[in-house]
Amino acid sequence: MSRLACTPHGTRAPGEADATPMAGTTRTPGVVGATPVNGTTRTPRTPGEAGATSVNGTPSTSMAGKAPAPTTGRTPAPAAARVAGMEDRQGLDYVLPLRWEDDAGLEELTAYLRELSRHARVIVVDGSRDELFDRHAGRWRGLVTHVRPDPGLRFANGKVNGVTTGLRLARAQHVVIADDDVRYEPAALAGMDALLAGADLVRPQNHFDPLPWHARWDTARTLLNRAVGADYPGTFGVRRSFFWEMGGYDGDVLFENLELIRTVRARGGVEYHAPGLYVRRLPPDVSRFWSQRVRQAYDDLAQPARLALFLSVLPAAAAGLARRRFGALAVAAGLAVGLAEAGRRRAGGRRVFPWTASLFAPVWVLERATCAWLAVGAALGGGVPYAGRRLRRAAHSVRSLRRRPEPLGPGPDRAAR
Repeated sequence: MSRLACTPHGTRAPGEADATPMAGTTRTPGVVGATPVNGTTRTPRTPGEAGATSVNGTPSTSMAGKAPAPTTGRTPAPAAARVAGMEDRQGLDYVLPLRWEDDAGLEELTAYLRELSRHARVIVVDGSRDELFDRHAGRWRGLVTHVRPDPGLRFANGKVNGVTTGLRLARAQHVVIADDDVRYEPAALAGMDALLAGADLVRPQNHFDPLPWHARWDTARTLLNRAVGADYPGTFGVRRSFFWEMGGYDGDVLFENLELIRTVRARGGVEYHAPGLYVRRLPPDVSRFWSQRVRQAYDDLAQPARLALFLSVLPAAAAGLARRRFGALAVAAGLAVGLAEAGRRRAGGRRVFPWTASLFAPVWVLERATCAWLAVGAALGGGVPYAGRRLRRAAHSVRSLRRRPEPLGPGPDRAAR
């Protein structure tokens, strides 16, 4: 997971059998079970074609279940999806917001950028201190577009400054946004590119590799999220024209991923969940893993029902222990494991998620239940510490975003004036 000071979360965080495609639908490379989230019908942009490869290199036979349904009434711009190959480097742009405190991972990241630049135009927006920025500039000269965040952007969440700067410099319609710990394979890039032909925002699925014990612990959260809805990855695909049509998104929040998702929904965009589009993510070190616990729980303040659920866990567990209802507690732990396992099996997830991660589900639930109370305490104290300041708001509601009359920031054309 990321060492970015500007990326506070890392939700990373699929039936196994492929379903037969519906008549008249096409196939999407590298994706199993991609689905829209809104419900209004329209004709989607066709995202794929037969003969594509999946994200792990095996033949892709279909989308799981129904093909992605249209989600808004907005008339789409025509677009033709490209599949594996990606010969046109300008067809896909890749934005990487970066802010490092040291260069421990520089060699590995440079090797990744070298391979990535063969398949996409890469824009690294680097908010690292001067000596690190200069070193990066020397290593990446001729390999990527390497720039500082736009000084005119003043969002409290530095990642949003980087994303917005990168989107201003992007030329392709299809843009991948990814944290510095995300590692795309060419087939996953092709799958993302294909889905963006029919969507304004695509949510793929991150998975940790390698998998030390703390990554398996955190993977339990991913599996539970998959079982009940969708995970929050460290990477998205966005349609550049729609990003500026909606006016960007608010960076004065902690949970910037949810803020982006909700802004797209509020502006009538098409969002696809792609639980079978797997993208590797490097795990954090143990010290960073522990440092993220309360900050990630603070995200739940933007999801009141979820927060209320976790706040109820410790009182319920304490009552069970006081009344010696150990059987009921064991059943609750078993249900958590079963739910995580259902998420693991969704959209072919057994290929990338180990079964042992499901066993961590009760541990993760207790962790989140404890940290939820600490997060509420942080909110009452003025917000959660982040990059030398406190952020009070986790994310805005879709309703409040719909009421917002003006875009949050200028588009690329106006910003250049």
